[in-house]
Amino acid sequence: MGRAEARRAQQQRGARKAPSGRAGKSTGKTGKKRSGIRRFLNWKTILGTFLGGALLLIIGAVALYFSVDPPDPNKNAILQSNTYKYADGSIMARTGQMNREILPIDKIPEDVRTAFIAIENKSFYKDSGVDVIGVARGVVNTALGRGKAGGSTITQQYVKNYYLTQDQSATRKLRELVISIKVDQRMKKNEILAGYLNTNFYGRNAYGIQAAAQAYYGIDAEKLNLEQAAYLAAVIQAPSQYDWAIAGPNGKRLVMIRFNAVLDNMVEMGKLDQAKRATLKFQEPIKPKPLPGMDGQKGYLVQAAKQELSRQNIKDADISAGGWTITLNIDKKKQAALEKAVDDELESKLDRKNTKDRPQDQSVQAGATSVDAKTGQIVAMYGGVGLTEKAESNALRTDYQPGSTFKPIVLASALENGAKTQDGRPITPNTLYDGTSKRPVVGSATAFAPQNQDDINYGDPMLTVQEATNSSVNSVYAQMIVDAKPEKVKETALALGMRDRDGWPGDRPAMTLGTMSANTVEMAAVYATFGNHGKKVTPTIVKKAEHVDAQFKPVNPIGAQVLTSKTADTVTKVLTGVVEDGSGKAVRSSAYEAAGKTGTTEKNVAAWFTGYTPELVTVVAMFGEDPNSHNQVTLTGTAGKGRAGGSSFPAQIWQAYTTAALKGQSTGQFDLEDAEMGTPPAPTRSPSPSASNQTLAPTPTGSAGTRPTGTPDPTGSSGKPDPTGPTKNPTPTTKNPTPPTKDPTPPTKDPTPPGPPNPLLGR
Repeated sequence: MGRAEARRAQQQRGARKAPSGRAGKSTGKTGKKRSGIRRFLNWKTILGTFLGGALLLIIGAVALYFSVDPPDPNKNAILQSNTYKYADGSIMARTGQMNREILPIDKIPEDVRTAFIAIENKSFYKDSGVDVIGVARGVVNTALGRGKAGGSTITQQYVKNYYLTQDQSATRKLRELVISIKVDQRMKKNEILAGYLNTNFYGRNAYGIQAAAQAYYGIDAEKLNLEQAAYLAAVIQAPSQYDWAIAGPNGKRLVMIRFNAVLDNMVEMGKLDQAKRATLKFQEPIKPKPLPGMDGQKGYLVQAAKQELSRQNIKDADISAGGWTITLNIDKKKQAALEKAVDDELESKLDRKNTKDRPQDQSVQAGATSVDAKTGQIVAMYGGVGLTEKAESNALRTDYQPGSTFKPIVLASALENGAKTQDGRPITPNTLYDGTSKRPVVGSATAFAPQNQDDINYGDPMLTVQEATNSSVNSVYAQMIVDAKPEKVKETALALGMRDRDGWPGDRPAMTLGTMSANTVEMAAVYATFGNHGKKVTPTIVKKAEHVDAQFKPVNPIGAQVLTSKTADTVTKVLTGVVEDGSGKAVRSSAYEAAGKTGTTEKNVAAWFTGYTPELVTVVAMFGEDPNSHNQVTLTGTAGKGRAGGSSFPAQIWQAYTTAALKGQSTGQFDLEDAEMGTPPAPTRSPSPSASNQTLAPTPTGSAGTRPTGTPDPTGSSGKPDPTGPTKNPTPTTKNPTPPTKDPTPPTKDPTPPGPPNPLLGR
C-alpha cells in the first residue's frame, strides 16, 4: 500500500470515530461527549418543565376550587345540649348528646377572643383564611408519615371542625384549604371566630367555649377573665394532657409554656400592656365535676318545663335539637325545703321494703307544687321518688280527683253569681244549711244524697256555710251546688284554671265532691287566684328560654279579673277559718297567716292539702297507686296508720315546707277588706233529733268564721272529732244531746280507724 493509500485509510478510520458536526459542538472544550439523562438537563428543558408543571398546578387548583364547595355541616359540630338553670342562674341540669351551647360572638368577651388569636393565628384578621406554607408542610409531613398535618389558621380549624372530620389525610387537607378560602370570602371574620370557639373540643366533655368555661371554672363564658381565657386557649392543643387536674409534671410544664405564650403574644400584638402582663397569674381550674344530670327532682322539673314550652308552640323536636338555655322559676332553697319536707314527713315514715307487714307503703305516691302568690311563678315542685322509679311526675298527673279541695270553687261560684237557697236566702258564709248525713238534695233532676264522713250529722240540724266548710260537710255542699247550678260552677272552675277533660261530671251535683280529674298545678292556679283578689293566676315554671335562632317570652302569669275581689276575698276569709277552726288546723302557726282546704277522695285513693299564705300557694297531694298494675288503691294503712286524709301527711308536709320556705322572711296578713260574710244567724239554735248515729251541734260563727271559746266545733277532714285539737272542739252527741257543762276532754290516743269508706265520700 502506498503512502497515499495509507493516508486515505487513516482518514476513513478517523471519520468513523468522529461525531457529527452538531454533536461535535456538544463536546465542549474537553471534546468529551455527554451521556444519559444529562443530555436533557439544560436551561430550556428545566424552564419548560417548570412552566408546564406550574400551569398544570394552576389548572388543577382552579378545577379544585370550582369543584369543591362547603358541604353540609358535620352533624357533631352542630349538636348542642340544652341547659336548664335555676332562677338564680346556676345550672340545674344538661340534657342532650353533646355538651355544647353555641354562643353569638357578642357573648364572648374581647379578651377571650384575643387570647385564642394570639396563640393560634396572630394574622387572623389580615390573612385570607389559609397558610399555604403551613399547609404544604402539613401535606408533606402527612405523606411521608411524619405525624399530623399542621400549620392551620383559625379559619382552617373552623372548617375542619364544622364541615369536615378529624381525618389527617392529604385529600382532606386539600379540601380544607379550598373550603377555607371560600369560607373566608363568604363569612365575616367574627362569624368565623365564633364558629371556631363554639366547635373546639376543650376536654372534660366540653365542646365550645361556654361548656369549657363551665367545666373548668364553673362560670359562663361571658364572665371569663383574661387569665382564665389564656388557660383555655392553651389547653385545646392537648386537653387530656394539659388538664391541670390530671396533668403530670410535664403536662403542667407544657401548658404553662403555652399559657405564657398567649399573654406574651398579646403584648407583641399590642393587645395587652406589658405592665399589666406582669401582674397576670395562672388561675387553677376547678376540679372536674360530672355533668349535671336528671337525678332527684331535676328530671321532673325538666318535664314540667317541656310541657309548658309545648303549650306555647315550641315543639319537642325543636327542644330535642338542642341549643336551648332554659331558666326556670324554681328557687333553689325553696326546692330543697320542699324535698326535705316530703322526706321528713312522709318518706321517712314509710317502709317501702316491708311488703308483708306494710303493703300499703309500696303504693304511696306524693306530688306538690308551690307558687309565688304575687307573681304566679312556680318556685318549687315535687314529682316523686325519681325518674328511674316513677317516670311520670306526680305533680302533673291528672288521673286522680281533687276531692273536697273543689268545694271552695262551689262557694266562689255561688257568691259570684248571687245564688240563693231553695227558700230564697242569699248564699253567704253565714247562710244556714242542713248538715244531716245522706240528706237528699232538693231541686235537682239528678237524685243525690251523699253521706258525710263517718255518717256524722252536723248541726242541729242547721249549720253555717263557714262551719260546713271547716268540717267539709258533704251534705251541705251537695245542696249548695244545686242552688248555685252545677253548670255555673263548672264555668267558674274553668275560669279559675281547671281543665275540661273527659269524665267531667257535667251538670250532676256529685261534682261538688271533686269527682273530676286535676293536678297540683291546676289547683294551685285556683287557690292563687283566690289569694290574688280574683285576678287569674296561671302558674308558670319557665322564666325564660333562649336559643341562638329563637327567643321565647313566657306569658304573663297574672291575667284578667275572673272573680270580683269581693268573692275572692270572701272565699279566702272562709278558708282562714278552715285553718283556724277546722280540718286544716294542723297547719296553724304563729309564723304566718294561712288559708286552706283539705281533700280526701272516695275510697281514700287520694288525699290533698291546698293552702296559701300571702306569700306562697302550695298544693300537696298523695296518691295510692299499685306499683304493678298502676291501678288506684286506698291510702288507708299508710305508715301503719289508719285513714290517710288531707289533714294528715299532706298537711304535715305543707306545714313543714311553708315554715322552712318563709323562714327569715317578713310574712304578711291577708288584705280582706272586700270580704262579705253575710248576716250572722240567730244566736241560738235548738238541736233536732237525728236518725243517724251521731250529731254535732255547732253554734254560730262571727264574721271571721271563728267560734267563741267553749263552743263546739265540727270535725277535721276525716269527719271525726279531732282528738288533737284545742278543748273548744266539739264532742259528738247522740239523739237530743245534753249540752256539755264544760269543755270536753280530748282522748289520749287516736280513735280506732273507721271501716271501709263509702264511695260517695269526697272529703
